[in-house]
Amino acid sequence: MRTRFRSVRPAVAPVAPVALAAARLVAAGLAAAGLVGAAACSTAASGSGGERTGPIQVVAAENFWGSIAQQLGGTRVAVTSIIDSPDADPHDYEPTPAAGRAIAVADLVLVNGVGYDTWASKLVQANPAPHRTVLTVGELVGVPAGGNPHRWYNPDDVRRVIAGLTADYQRIDPAGAAYYDQQRAAFEGTGLAGYRQVIEQIKARYAGTPVGASESIFAMTAPALGLHLVTPPGLLTAVSQGTEPAAADKATADAQITSRAITVYVYNSQNATPDVQSQVAQARAVGIPVTAITETLTPATAPFQDWQTAQLVALRDALARATGR
Repeated sequence: MRTRFRSVRPAVAPVAPVALAAARLVAAGLAAAGLVGAAACSTAASGSGGERTGPIQVVAAENFWGSIAQQLGGTRVAVTSIIDSPDADPHDYEPTPAAGRAIAVADLVLVNGVGYDTWASKLVQANPAPHRTVLTVGELVGVPAGGNPHRWYNPDDVRRVIAGLTADYQRIDPAGAAYYDQQRAAFEGTGLAGYRQVIEQIKARYAGTPVGASESIFAMTAPALGLHLVTPPGLLTAVSQGTEPAAADKATADAQITSRAITVYVYNSQNATPDVQSQVAQARAVGIPVTAITETLTPATAPFQDWQTAQLVALRDALARATGR
């Protein structure tokens, strides 16, 4: 279990192991609400001719994927995001009976995978439903166990999820196939336009610029932006996983900051451990611009693209201050 230290929000209290939480959900959720029957009867959303008479019921483990799912599905889907607060840690989240009920009757469940939200996969397994589609992002993009789980920070993986979700919607609701194509075209062509524009701006102006980061959440974004992330990979992974970084990696990262070998320092403000807070302070002390990113939508009501674009603009501005261009 990874312990979080938030610099801008109260830390989440320790939670029970996920396995116990899932077992408690099966007992409290399924027995109390008769959800096995509800899942079996979910085909009531279809008419006698096989066409759906109601929206696709979508449950996303996290709101960043839920935001994309809603925008792609429009009026033909109803999306529930289980992790919908910046103060909830997807790694350590303890599911509620309501989460179990939502997954039990869902037509499509969207899970990040790669060890990020194992509680969600356990709930899916605890509530079997033959009709249900499960899209696991890690499996879709081919990331093996132990890989970097922060796939929503990889623009190429976001594209793959968009394509995968659209295909799943069209299979579940064939009558809406043309509508889903229109939604995808609008989202990719207009919704993500600003997001992609800032990515291209950073790549064009700052390709090769050395930067530092607090953890692996930035490890896929940096190469997508053309930036050279020099922080030791072992430190990035350790902080992300909540383990103690190797002393040599910590020493290297500290030296990169104090010697100004990095231009900008990027940190996850939802995982600001004492070591990360120390590095932030060191960077500011020597005049290195610091910019923050978060794991979940901030604010919680922001669309995926607005959240990501705002963070990218802040990074672009920090690079401009540091380089004078």
